Amino acid sequence: MALILPNHLTVKEGHLYIGKHDCVSLAEEYGTPLYVTDEERLRSNFTRYDEALKKHYPDVQLLYAAKANGNLTIMKIFASLGAGADVFSSGELHMALLAGMPPEKLLFNGSSKTREDLSLAVEKGVKVSLDSFDELRQLNEIAGEAGKIVEVSFRINPAIDVPTHPKIATGLATSKFGIKADQIVDAYRAAMECPNVVPVGMHCHIGSQILDVEPFAKAAEIMVRVAGEITDLGVRLSFIDIGGGLGIPYNHETEVAPTPQEYADAVVPVFLKGIQKLGIKPQLWVEPGRNLVGDTTVLLSKVNSVKTSHKKFVNIDAGFNLLLRPAMYDSYHEVIVANKADMERDTEYTVTGPICETGDIIAADRKLPRTEDGDIVAILDTGAYGYSMASQYNCRPRCPEVMVFGERSGIMRRGESVIDILNTMKKLPWHEK
Repeated sequence: MALILPNHLTVKEGHLYIGKHDCVSLAEEYGTPLYVTDEERLRSNFTRYDEALKKHYPDVQLLYAAKANGNLTIMKIFASLGAGADVFSSGELHMALLAGMPPEKLLFNGSSKTREDLSLAVEKGVKVSLDSFDELRQLNEIAGEAGKIVEVSFRINPAIDVPTHPKIATGLATSKFGIKADQIVDAYRAAMECPNVVPVGMHCHIGSQILDVEPFAKAAEIMVRVAGEITDLGVRLSFIDIGGGLGIPYNHETEVAPTPQEYADAVVPVFLKGIQKLGIKPQLWVEPGRNLVGDTTVLLSKVNSVKTSHKKFVNIDAGFNLLLRPAMYDSYHEVIVANKADMERDTEYTVTGPICETGDIIAADRKLPRTEDGDIVAILDTGAYGYSMASQYNCRPRCPEVMVFGERSGIMRRGESVIDILNTMKKLPWHEK
């Protein structure tokens, strides 16, 4: 069966290419394991999403979901295109500001912020999406001590069941995220009584890797309905943030994902109908992450060995230390032998990493060409929740990240060494001799 590839990946003379670059040559130049991202694909993904939404409503602000891939170079590219960011930690907030995203285009999200997190948001003038009455009280105290006023939204839990993995379904009634819809009016009423907090927005996020537009339209309908109740309290909404979550096709043979245009056609009219009925004109904020970066990146890995046991194993030098999704979510990623990309895939293998865990399986029971040690394996669609979820488990340094753009390529994050791991460790005084 012929390979089905997105248009920025091609096969030339038997080798897999990303953009204009031979993956085998990149592996030889930079070593493996290696993340490789195509800047042109990043830019086109953003533009396609942005334009699709603005065809319906010009006052749209994209907030890149920084948790998907927090590389500074990637965030700078999105900042140059006008993006803000949904940030989930003080580290992501610092990264967004360093990338050139203005504070007014940032939203500090999260269900368990520390007082230090809230203090940083106050200091930098960043809006906060509040997740509990406790956070409201703490933020009001912190802002008062700093002599500042903070603009806030509340994260609403819309209690929507969505077709995705339960670990990334964040809008369920049983989720840890957000405030129940029947408590949300009380939350805004409480915020209006706080001297150092001003409610100006609404926020929700129903989940990730969703391949159906209907749940997003339903969430938008709930949001504008609740917006009516909040507006009746006297809150002047400057934005309504409907979150992100639009998925991508990881299995290119069996999965079809809605396009950003199909998403916009389903969701924005619901939003517009609601705000027009209310007579308000808030900005529409949307938080794409995976849809912007997921398919932009491949993870290149070298085959260490091939072994026949109860099945045939291809053992590579990248495991769940670098790509956790298959182990954590049983996620599918297409695997291609980059130096044999045009050869018939006639042998079944299970591709495994070097980690000392039985669950370190990248791809189970896949048809590949006859594979041998030294071959280069490309794992596709690793731009989202790849490096950002990587670890140093088994004392393995994290690998480099490379960007390609036209004929050019360069390192946007160097690989770590064992020295980097050891440098954070200290000898205890009572162990000194």
